[in-house]
Amino acid sequence: MYNQAIRELNPGGFILKNNQFAHITISGSQKITELRSIGYLTPEILAKKTLAKTWRELVIRAFPQALTISSQTEKLASLLADANTDLLTYINQGNFSVTAFYNVALQLLEFLPEIDFNFSNPIEAMEKINLPYITNISTTDTLLSAWYDLLCTHTKNGQLLIDVLAANGFFVKFYGKVTQPLFFNGKALPVFNTDKLIREVVYVESTLDTDKDGKLDLLKVEIIRPSETNTGLKVPALYTASPYNQGTNDEDGDKLMHPMNVPLSHKIPNNTTYDEIAYHSSPSPLPNPRVPAGITKEASETFSREFSYTLNDYFLARGFAAVYAAGIGTMDSGGVRTCGSEDETASTVAIIEWLNGQRRAFTNKTDNIQIEAWWCNNAIAMTGRSYLGTLATAAATTGVAGLKTIISEAAISSWYDYYRDGGLVVAPCGFPGEDADVLALECFSRKKQAGDYLSVKEFFSKQLQKITAEQDRTTGNYNSFWDARNYLKNIKGIKADIVMVHGLNDWNVKPRNVYQLWNSLKELPIKQKLILHQGQHIYVNNFRSLDFTDMMNLWLSYKLYDVPNNAAEVLPDILVQDNLQVETWHSYKDWDSNEPAQNLLLQQHELVPENSELQEGAANFQDHLNEEDFSLYSTNHALWKEHLLQVENSPLKNNRLIFKSALFEEEMLLQGAPEVTVNVSTNKDHGLLSFMLVDYGNKKRFKPVPTTLARKALNLGYHWREDDLTEFTLDKETPWKMISVGHINLQNRTSLWKNDELLPNTFYPVSVKLQPTFYKIPKDHQLGLIIYATDMRMTVRGNEEQSYSIQLAESKLALHLTKKAGSKK
Repeated sequence: MYNQAIRELNPGGFILKNNQFAHITISGSQKITELRSIGYLTPEILAKKTLAKTWRELVIRAFPQALTISSQTEKLASLLADANTDLLTYINQGNFSVTAFYNVALQLLEFLPEIDFNFSNPIEAMEKINLPYITNISTTDTLLSAWYDLLCTHTKNGQLLIDVLAANGFFVKFYGKVTQPLFFNGKALPVFNTDKLIREVVYVESTLDTDKDGKLDLLKVEIIRPSETNTGLKVPALYTASPYNQGTNDEDGDKLMHPMNVPLSHKIPNNTTYDEIAYHSSPSPLPNPRVPAGITKEASETFSREFSYTLNDYFLARGFAAVYAAGIGTMDSGGVRTCGSEDETASTVAIIEWLNGQRRAFTNKTDNIQIEAWWCNNAIAMTGRSYLGTLATAAATTGVAGLKTIISEAAISSWYDYYRDGGLVVAPCGFPGEDADVLALECFSRKKQAGDYLSVKEFFSKQLQKITAEQDRTTGNYNSFWDARNYLKNIKGIKADIVMVHGLNDWNVKPRNVYQLWNSLKELPIKQKLILHQGQHIYVNNFRSLDFTDMMNLWLSYKLYDVPNNAAEVLPDILVQDNLQVETWHSYKDWDSNEPAQNLLLQQHELVPENSELQEGAANFQDHLNEEDFSLYSTNHALWKEHLLQVENSPLKNNRLIFKSALFEEEMLLQGAPEVTVNVSTNKDHGLLSFMLVDYGNKKRFKPVPTTLARKALNLGYHWREDDLTEFTLDKETPWKMISVGHINLQNRTSLWKNDELLPNTFYPVSVKLQPTFYKIPKDHQLGLIIYATDMRMTVRGNEEQSYSIQLAESKLALHLTKKAGSKK
């Protein structure tokens, strides 16, 4: 499996590029100081008289699992210094050369001789793979400098060499002896014994009574911390707010899914203003806080296994605590789920306030014995993807003290942009029929405990009905319900620095969510970083081509331990994974281009330059299918999409319009949010338009999901957990690739909360911004724009006898195309 995946990445066998953005440059003297601090250098090594003998000792220490002299010499003999001489023989002959040094280095980095490199010229491979090297190693200092760089280099299997040594027990000698974390190249090292981690549960008292039972909601918190905290060490907390953490009600959620095969409704025209629908908080009287009956440092409850995130697991060996809380309405906690509301934000923030010493927690729900987060250094970061990252964003908008940074991955910034689009009910791709009420029910894991559920069943049923009514699937308009769940409104409250991660092909939490957050943060006095990958709704901390975990180690060491590693300057502002070349990333300063937008005009089947001679006329399509096709496409979305994009002989040729540009004469970068403007009419008093931007041209493109290169290949510590090694690999050749989409209700032409009139057979100008992107269009490919109505994957499917007409001379596509593709790494 692994070798096959490697061949898919590169038929020649090479890993294409080693991308390390978290490596920091330090002086030679600092390198030696750090090598001493981790016990790699001893006075005996420094006393060696020849480079060969010093080198021998350095290599031996790269095998901490070899505990005897015999085992160590066997390890030396297992390496080749050149094509004909093993390292043990080579060194015993007193030999040393730069060529031999890097032949050995590449083997330690898990590259294969005669496949990944040649013994005669390892430097050539070092350059091709983008590995650091020194051409002149003639003194002990230069040898140690080169060795330090080697320890800070990624192996072929995606981890720093020093982390590989750690997984083999190099840092066991520190177990039980450290009083502070140890840092190497600006990043925390795994010097804490994960076999002795402390697991405990506390119940944080919130300032909420969301189930109206006359008691403040208690929130269950699961904590994992190093045992050294019991002897005086204070550590930062990596806090993941996951509503899924205590289980989900999947069957109930499936039953509540809303029908999608329903017609679009006509909306009564109005002049509603934003002020009329703006959400304003209205706090209600709260019960009195609990009176503590005592105080303790010892929890009365533990747990065996948490619903963990492997990035948090990685940091548990490095002097950080991991904290998990599911929030209100989840198993063992009080309250009810409300799907993204201000109460869920307050529930999330309550745990931070306890970690920062500003809020009470108790050992259980009955004894009122108070317990503090006495082990925490009052520095907190939030981590997690999707709903987890969403709650991190929400918490950050409150400006809560102690929250130093968030790492929000695939996060929602406005819930309207998750469940709606342009005045339409639009499902997150893959979950047709889901809405806020469905998610609230799925995450209401109090239901899993029958006795507890009985006490809140009736109230939650009414709460769920209220969500169903207020989310308004009838109009799809932006209203007070969605305004309350728009975190962008409160962006000025953010004080924490933010790392955002998002997939450019994520049609669940669509890219607009992170795009709007990125742009909204620009005016704030905070640091923000953005990583855009080619995946869908995934984590990226196990990619081989990106040192994401190292980057977050550099970042969190800087933010939570105040390590002066210049992380804010070292890490690029924006990193974008190349969509044409595997294992390639580019850095940028901003998402939007500084270049003026280019307009491509719509003509019959063509996208033409702005200075073209235009022909008057209209293009028409319908939105009705026969019952057999409608039934087929309603359930087989992949086939629907294939037929929609198919240019020739498509069964959907009458249900969409395709406009294609000329062949691109050179590779171009499409950047930002394309905008489509059309003059449209329909034969009814309601209607919708959908748009799809497409790259047309035969090419091997990335598989939709990363390939697993090796199972359990990433060790997160010694005798600790593992993660799979993954990477995007090339798929079979395809004729097209969807770049972006957009939708609009024709009665929301001017506002998401105001209903415009729509008279049948009357033309109206409509502009729609599509989902933002970073996309490289290859030479000799064409850019295509598809205009259609019903989107089988996302919108409602009325299948009415409805037709649409587009006046071509008054319609255009505006986009930012540039030749420059960022700085390559």
